[in-house]
Amino acid sequence: MTKENDSEQKYSRTAYADGPRLLADIGATHARFALETAPGVLRSVRVLKCDDFPGIVPLLHTYLADHSGTRINHAAFALANPISGDMIRMTNRDWQFSTDEVRRTLGLNTLLIVNDFTALAMSLPGLSGKDLMQVGGGAPAANAVIGVVGPGTGLGVSGMIPTLDGFVTLGSEGGHVNFAPADEREFAILQYAWKEWTHVSNERLISGPGMELIYRALAERNAVQAAPRTSPEIIAGALDDKDPLCLEVLECFCGMLGGAAANLAVTLGAFGGIFIGGGIVPRMGEWFVTSPFRARFEAKGRFSSYLGQIPTYVIMIPNPAFIGVATILSEHLRGRSGANTLMERVQHLQHELSPAEQRVATLVLEHPRKVLGEPIAEIARLADVSQPTVIRFCRSLGFLGLADFKLKFASSLTGTIPVRHSQVRVSDSTHDLSAKVIDNTVSAILKFRDQLDVVSIDRAIALLRKANRVEFYAMGNSRVVALDGQHKFFRFRIPTSSYGDSHLFTLAAELLKPGDVVIAISTSGNLPELLAAVDAARATGADVIAITSSKSALAKRATICLAVDHSEDSTSFLSMISRVLQLLLIDILSVGISLGAQGADPADHDKKRSLISHLDI
Repeated sequence: MTKENDSEQKYSRTAYADGPRLLADIGATHARFALETAPGVLRSVRVLKCDDFPGIVPLLHTYLADHSGTRINHAAFALANPISGDMIRMTNRDWQFSTDEVRRTLGLNTLLIVNDFTALAMSLPGLSGKDLMQVGGGAPAANAVIGVVGPGTGLGVSGMIPTLDGFVTLGSEGGHVNFAPADEREFAILQYAWKEWTHVSNERLISGPGMELIYRALAERNAVQAAPRTSPEIIAGALDDKDPLCLEVLECFCGMLGGAAANLAVTLGAFGGIFIGGGIVPRMGEWFVTSPFRARFEAKGRFSSYLGQIPTYVIMIPNPAFIGVATILSEHLRGRSGANTLMERVQHLQHELSPAEQRVATLVLEHPRKVLGEPIAEIARLADVSQPTVIRFCRSLGFLGLADFKLKFASSLTGTIPVRHSQVRVSDSTHDLSAKVIDNTVSAILKFRDQLDVVSIDRAIALLRKANRVEFYAMGNSRVVALDGQHKFFRFRIPTSSYGDSHLFTLAAELLKPGDVVIAISTSGNLPELLAAVDAARATGADVIAITSSKSALAKRATICLAVDHSEDSTSFLSMISRVLQLLLIDILSVGISLGAQGADPADHDKKRSLISHLDI
C-alpha cells in the first residue's frame, strides 16, 4: 500500500452539494483511488496492490476505512476489463462481482463502472500541452477521430469519435487482435510465445508481462544467460545500466507498439492523433522519443505519408483515468437517466449564452411544450428575439437547427422522465396543469429514487420481518399512508394497528414490548404528540422506524429513519408529493418483507408466493 499524491489539484472551488465522489482506476496490478470534492479537485489519492485483497469489496473497504465519517453518494470506477452488463469477471484477476451488489454494499446511490481505456479516452479533452509529450511530427486535425493505446499489465485500446455534442468513446478490446511480426526477430519471439499459447495477441507481447516474455525470448535467441527480470527492472537495466539485452528488448517492444499504434490509426482514420497511455511508456521518458516507435509507426509502405500526418503523444500526467471517469460520472449525474439531459443542459449553459439567446432559453425552460408546438416565427415572438437568434440558440447547444433541437427535446419530454419542476399557474389550461402535476410528481419520484438510503431500508425490512407487532402512528395528510401500511402488513399476517388520534399515541406506545415496531409517519417530523409517543415506545424497548424529513426531531429519535426530504409548504398546502413518496416507502417495505418469506421447506416457498400475490407488482 502506498501514497501517491495526497495533495489537492485545484481547478474549481465549488464543492459538490451531495458530498465528495469516489473515483477509482482498478487495474490487474494496482488500484488507484481518489475523492473528487469539486470539479477537478482530487484529494486522498491512494494506490493499493490488488494482490493484497481477495476481491473488490475488501479493496474498497480498505480505502474507505480512512473516510468513515464522510458520506459518499456517487462513485465511478475505471476497470481494466470488458464491461458488459451487471456481472463482471476480470480478465487478469480471479475477481468477479455484481456492480449493483457492490453499490448496495457500499451504500451508494450511483456506481458506474467503465472500461479503463474508455475513461482514459474521456480524459483527453481535459489535457493540456504540458500533460503530453509529442513523439515525431504531424499535427492534429480539428474534429477528427482520436486513437488511444496503452501497455500496462495488459494492452488497452480505445478511440474517440467526434459528434455534434462532443465525442463518443469506443468500448474496445483491440489489445486482443492477433500479433503480426514485422521482421525475423519478431517472428522468433512469436515462435517462442507459441510454446505457451496457440493464440498470441498484441497484449501477450506489448504489455508488462509481454516485455518480460520478449526478454526471455531474446536471451534464448542470442544464447545469453540472463537472470529473470521484471518489466521495471528491464527498463532500468536499459536506461540506467545500458545493458545490451535490456536495450534490445526495449527497442523491440517500442517497435511492436509503433506497429500496433499504426494499425489503430489506419483502422480509425485517427487524424486527431494517437495517444499512448498506460504505466510503461511514461517510465521511458525522453528515450522513447528516440526509440524505434515513430519510425515503425510510419513504416506502412504506400501509406507512410498518410501516417506521417498523424501526431503521436505520450500521456505524461499521473492518473489521467481519474479525469475521464470523473467526466463520465459528472455527465451521468447532470443528465441522469438520459431524458433529463437536454433540459438540464439548457439550464447549465444558459449563463454562457448571449442575452438574446438567454431569452430563448428562458422560454424553453418555462414553456417547453409551447416551444415544441410552435413554429419558429411564434417562438421568436414569444421570446422577443429574431428568428436567426432562435437558430443560434439551437446551434449553441450543438444542434443543426430548430428541427434537430425539437426532435431531441421531444424525446426528453415524452419519455418517462420530466425535465424540471414546473409551477402551476392560474392561467394554465386543464391539459397544462394536468401535465405539470404528473411531471412534478414523476420528477420528485426519480430524485427520491436516486437518493434512497438502501442501507437504512435493508435495516428496516430486517426489523419488520421479525417484528411481533407493528403499529402505525400518523396524523393529518400522513394518516392515509398509515392506513395503507396497516392494510398491506395485515395481509402478511403481521399483527398490525394504526392510530391517528394524538391522544391515543402515547397510551398505545406504553403497551409495547421489545420486538414490537412503530412506524411513525410525518412530513414535518416535529409534531409534539408524535415525538412523545416515540419516546414512550423507545422506553419500552420497541423499535421505531420514522418516515420523515432526515433533519427533523422525529428522525433523530427513531431507531431508523427512512428520509423523505421533498420540500413542500405544508402550512398552506396539502403535502401531495410527500404523501406519494411516503406511500412508495410503504410499498418498498412491503415488497421487501414478502421477498424475505422464504426457506428450505417447500411450504415456505408457497407462503412467499402467497404473500407476493397480495401485491400488484
